[in-house]
Amino acid sequence: MTIVDTTVTVTGGPSLPQERRLVTAIPGPRSQELMARKAAAVASGVGTTIPVAIVAGGGGVLVDADGNSIIDLGSGIAVTGVGNANPRVVEAVTAQLNAFTHTCFTVAPYDSYVDVAEKLNELTPGDHDKRTALFNSGAEAVENAVKIARAYTKKQAVVAFDHAYHGRTNLTMGLTAKNIPYKNGFGPFAPEVYRVPLSYPFRDGGLSGAEAAARAILQIEKQIGAENLAALIIEPIQGEGGFIVPAAGFLPALVEWCRANDVVFIADEVQTGFGRTGAWFASDHEGIVPDLITTAKGIAGGLPLSAVTGRAEIMDAAGAGGLGGTYAGNPLACAAALASIETYEQDGLIERAKEIGTVLIGRLNALRTTDARIGDVRGRGALVAIELVDPATGAPDAALTNKVAAYAHSQGVLVLTCGTYGNVIRFLPPLTISDDLLIEGLQVVAEGLKTA
Repeated sequence: MTIVDTTVTVTGGPSLPQERRLVTAIPGPRSQELMARKAAAVASGVGTTIPVAIVAGGGGVLVDADGNSIIDLGSGIAVTGVGNANPRVVEAVTAQLNAFTHTCFTVAPYDSYVDVAEKLNELTPGDHDKRTALFNSGAEAVENAVKIARAYTKKQAVVAFDHAYHGRTNLTMGLTAKNIPYKNGFGPFAPEVYRVPLSYPFRDGGLSGAEAAARAILQIEKQIGAENLAALIIEPIQGEGGFIVPAAGFLPALVEWCRANDVVFIADEVQTGFGRTGAWFASDHEGIVPDLITTAKGIAGGLPLSAVTGRAEIMDAAGAGGLGGTYAGNPLACAAALASIETYEQDGLIERAKEIGTVLIGRLNALRTTDARIGDVRGRGALVAIELVDPATGAPDAALTNKVAAYAHSQGVLVLTCGTYGNVIRFLPPLTISDDLLIEGLQVVAEGLKTA
């Protein structure tokens, strides 16, 4: 075990030693001090996954104030795909910081906003004429996508799916399925939001993608009516809902129905976009072309930026001044996005996501053969999850999930949980992580399962 002098400033980025290192128990005394200050100063509704005070990050690790080096299997919820303190991002943001920090694009525009829009128009699925608008958060992008769809169709209703997560604003809470912690006590929510069943292969009893789509479409037609429906919004692979990958054919059938019924198909790729699944976007895996696509998280290496990109005639339906925001498309975030996109392209990170997926799915499936409590292993690329269940009944086992996650955290491995039933562990490592660190992190999770 390596001991470090934590009185010395730690430099972040890829120069950090790529190792799991425990100097103290987690949390250590300095982290405990921060958590005490948090309790006294920060609203209790702002929770934390692991009670540490991070001082540096890079590659596949995070370093806390006590000198512990923690394997990062969360990437800030799929944000730091290019790695923390990525050199290209740091250089680009520093240069922009020295030039100017803000003008508000809708007041005095600048070229980096347009550069990002042009890149998104190029990279997102489909070769049709596109337009992009930039925002700050994933929820903000989703909310604006719905606004745009309503302006274009002159209809009001919106359909979301079981287990969906789309954000924490009033409208996006309505689209989100999970009550606690995201919705409880925060209503009433925006009207004209409806929910239909998802394709959930592990719990669908063998229902094919086409059959699951027919079930959802029938409910839409009978309970809402296509003539009232402005948009259908779906995560191509669900995030917070449990990393649910719909059965093959489900998404294409929905797209086809939307096209035939003048309904805007919105792909929420906030978590799945930017190489995370081993393609630029998860939509690419099934060859679907959304009318609108929302992006955020991995777009800008950790700076707040989001976007709505879509068919020009739909995007242009909003009136002049109808889209925007004071900080939307901030120049620092735009600089970070351009540097991040260059990194995905130049450093082979999309291919790296596929390699990470091979390790994750291979190792987790091997673990599943020896532990019947792992009911399912699923995902694509560097977006993979295990669903933990009671092996006798198949019922979700949230208690086991929490025990395994807590063990991993105590041993210096950051993992995230998710799922409507709280019984899913998701793996979202930075695309810059080494195989050695990734495998070591999975070994710790396996130890957690043995001790639980």
